[in-house]
Amino acid sequence: MPTPIEFFLDVGSPTTYLAWTQMPGLAQRTGSTIAYRPMLLGGVFKATGNASPVEVAAKGANMMRDIERYAEFYGVPYRVSPYFPINTLALMRGAASCAPGGELERYLGVIFSALWEQQRNLGDPAVLREVLTAAGFDAEDLFARVQTPEVKQALVNTTEEAVRRGVFGAPTFFVGGEMFFGQDRLAMVEEYAKRD
Repeated sequence: MPTPIEFFLDVGSPTTYLAWTQMPGLAQRTGSTIAYRPMLLGGVFKATGNASPVEVAAKGANMMRDIERYAEFYGVPYRVSPYFPINTLALMRGAASCAPGGELERYLGVIFSALWEQQRNLGDPAVLREVLTAAGFDAEDLFARVQTPEVKQALVNTTEEAVRRGVFGAPTFFVGGEMFFGQDRLAMVEEYAKRD
């Protein structure tokens, strides 16, 4: 049986968006299931002493160009968000609130598309409400759920678990006992997932 793939993610990461676009094909080719694990990247950075590559001018410029090249290589839409970087706390709590009800994959599709294809400002609650409603979510219910102690703690728990397991950025994948960081490691993720 193929090894399941854990995908630790934060929607505010453009490289995580790129990785997300490749998951359906990777799952089909390997027969693996993908376990999406929403975490708060800002919390991971704080706990590990890491920082976004865009905080280093030359590294950030190269990364942003690299993202464009990968989007072209993958054949997926990508538009640089004028709102990047964005505080994703509310968005990731939204993801955590959708996991128990089986709505996580649909939620991620809506949010990733709005952020990295449509250039929507999801840091604005009115825009987020509009995007969620248009996609068929009960935005008011979701906004209420993200304020519950249970959802807040669920996101904290996954973020702390990620740090305990060695995660320092997003996207990060686990295949069996192996950790892979970055969307540019997907070929290795796929290879390890195919091993018995």
